[in-house]
Amino acid sequence: MTTPPLILASSSIYRRELLSRLGLTFSSVSPHIDESALPGEIPQATALRLALAKAQAVAQTHNTGLVIGSDQVADLEGLALGKPLTHENARLQLKTMSGKTVYFHTALCLFNIQTGRYQLETVSPKVQFRTLSSENIENYLFKEKPYDCAGSAKIESLGIALVHGVDCADPTALIGLPLICLISMLKKEGMPVL
Repeated sequence: MTTPPLILASSSIYRRELLSRLGLTFSSVSPHIDESALPGEIPQATALRLALAKAQAVAQTHNTGLVIGSDQVADLEGLALGKPLTHENARLQLKTMSGKTVYFHTALCLFNIQTGRYQLETVSPKVQFRTLSSENIENYLFKEKPYDCAGSAKIESLGIALVHGVDCADPTALIGLPLICLISMLKKEGMPVL
């Protein structure tokens, strides 16, 4: 039995780096979807919907394979915090999160193109942010420029200095691709990592 191609539905360098840790051969394809939240949609639901939509969009352009879709939405008391894109937005996000608890809902979808079946789950790391001064925030933004990270928090890098603690069984979920969950999904599809 041949192993189906593995396709990452993402242009994220962070997700590509994470997936490469598993030593699997894969290709990466940008899904080109609208990542806007729907009116009234809660952050976790947005992440789940977008992870599935990314996987489905890429699946439509291939004949065979397993497609991995993932999305992350930061959730501060029900308020969705996406990628800030600008310095001013990042500053505002970090000021808002200072001293508070934020959930980083990271949704994962594994879509089997042949069968049309998919697995869909969310891993939601709970992050307690330190109380941040304006100087802390500006120093961090100047050094890290995390404008492409949900909630402006690049935890795998200097962003670790922003947090007091993290509660999560899968630390890779915080970076954007929950590998522990993915390994279980791949095993169910007959593609064990080990």
